[in-house]
Amino acid sequence: MAQTTGITAESSSPQATRAIGKSIAAKLGKGSVVSLRGPLGAGKTVLVKGIAEFFGIEEEITSPTYTIVSEYRGNLDGSPIEFWHIDAYRLKGEDDFTAIGGEEYIYGSGISVIEWSERISGLLPAGAVMVEIEICGGDNRIIRVSGV
Repeated sequence: MAQTTGITAESSSPQATRAIGKSIAAKLGKGSVVSLRGPLGAGKTVLVKGIAEFFGIEEEITSPTYTIVSEYRGNLDGSPIEFWHIDAYRLKGEDDFTAIGGEEYIYGSGISVIEWSERISGLLPAGAVMVEIEICGGDNRIIRVSGV
């Protein structure tokens, strides 16, 4: 049975949040799903930028609130890998996600990072990495990671 560990990190700047994203990315592999939770303005997209940077994605990462899914091509150990940035904020629930073919992303061989994942929590794979971001005032954040 795989050992599940948890990490708690503090961030006091967007740059520190990006660095935490990179450290999370270092533990991911093909088929990984990262579930991001936290209020508006918590820094979920900033964390995704750090994850994407680790995989060599040079395109500007923005929240795909209106497109739901942004697709990128990254690099994992010298091989190309699909990177999907998903924003479930506008979805009304799991049926909406299924209707857009969302399960193909989270059960595919790429890496899926999902903002507002609580809206589709019943569809998340059992091994998903869970990230909770808490705003502590100003730029200060506590980031709790489990499943890495």
